[in-house]
Amino acid sequence: MSDMRILVIEDDYDIADLLLEYFGNHQIEVFHAADGPTGIEMARTEFPKLILLDIVLPGMDGYDVCQRLRRMSLTRYIPIIFLTKKDGRVDRVRGLELGADDYITKPFDVDELLLRVQGSMRRATRSSLSEPRTGLPTGLVIDDEIVGREQERVPYTEIRLGIEGLDAYRDVYGFMAADDAFGFAGRCIQEIISTQGSPYDFIGVVEDQFIILTHVDHASALEEAIKERFATSITTFYNFIDVEQGGVVLNPGTPEAYLVPLMSFSSLQASV
Repeated sequence: MSDMRILVIEDDYDIADLLLEYFGNHQIEVFHAADGPTGIEMARTEFPKLILLDIVLPGMDGYDVCQRLRRMSLTRYIPIIFLTKKDGRVDRVRGLELGADDYITKPFDVDELLLRVQGSMRRATRSSLSEPRTGLPTGLVIDDEIVGREQERVPYTEIRLGIEGLDAYRDVYGFMAADDAFGFAGRCIQEIISTQGSPYDFIGVVEDQFIILTHVDHASALEEAIKERFATSITTFYNFIDVEQGGVVLNPGTPEAYLVPLMSFSSLQASV
């Protein structure tokens, strides 16, 4: 699965096909929605790191889509670039006021678009709005989410998850493989939250720790579902020998050799 994932919300199939082919040739995974409601749902379930959003869409226009995305915790911090024929100053200002990160008019140069896409994602990372391995919110964004819920006095459960065995995995397989595994862990959480959580649930990352703010009544069941999803899939990140022996061996061939089990989620903290 590509580390770079883009959602294109565009009703012109010629443009959508062009972008799918172009970005695909640059090892960027692209998802396409032809209307606003479908795009909103895919933003919640496909976990893109950036959204290219047309303004003129059937039924719900791009402005309304942008507003909806910025209201939902799971999609609030995804960079959005408007892609449209509307090039008036008023249109640009309105788009940026709604929370768009950039504004590109049609017709456009695809090479320039690629640079703008890469730039938007880099800015989100540099400004500590998103964590680079997962694209999830980090830093002060998490603090703001917690403070906002406390000020509104809305009941929620906070779940903190770490990955047992990640350091040992990194020692054996290397930093790049460990980063891929961490990114996969983030997607496992997103998948469960998008299907079993509420639209107002939030996921963030601090260092190697995932923070979940959920409004469901069954937080314990939600946590267990996340752990099970990760445990049943993480074996694909190991070679056959390590899977068969149940983990990685550190200090092999020495009296200090020992087995570290396959990676799993561990609960660091849970509070209401």
